[in-house]
Amino acid sequence: MRHLHRQRGSEGVAELIEDYPIDVFDEVMAVNVRGVFLGLKHAKVTMRVRGGGSIVIVSSIAGIKARNTHNSAYVASKHAEVGLMRTAALEGAPHGIRVNVVLPGPTDTEMVRRIEESRSPGAPERTRATLLAQLPLKRYGTAQEVAQVIAFVASDAASITTGAVFAADGGLSAG
Repeated sequence: MRHLHRQRGSEGVAELIEDYPIDVFDEVMAVNVRGVFLGLKHAKVTMRVRGGGSIVIVSSIAGIKARNTHNSAYVASKHAEVGLMRTAALEGAPHGIRVNVVLPGPTDTEMVRRIEESRSPGAPERTRATLLAQLPLKRYGTAQEVAQVIAFVASDAASITTGAVFAADGGLSAG
């Protein structure tokens, strides 16, 4: 039985492209990509009226790096989010609207725990050990650490940035 997890984003199911259910692919794209699109569509209108602002899209390191098989819908949706950010950054710049994306890597969250369990049913610690071994910093990030990156990117301290990708991934994208 397939389970979609609708909290914040959707990671879909673990299947090869040729076996991936089209309805699940469509659902992942609808939640992840359409959600970002609609947020941009409406936020940009309000920000133009207000004279500008900062939009930070929270995506995933999967937006620039496909690390594993069996997650085509998720990776495609995260790449699409980065593409939307780049387009919105170009469109928003003349109006003082900055648009950037933060790409968390493995973060100690419920979603990562679901992934660990799905890859090693009954023994999620095996998947955790494998993931940790791939991280140069050898630890998951925390939600607070990711939030701090988001806060910086949104702040006036980053006022020169638009169209930028900020990896909050423990060094995963470096390798």
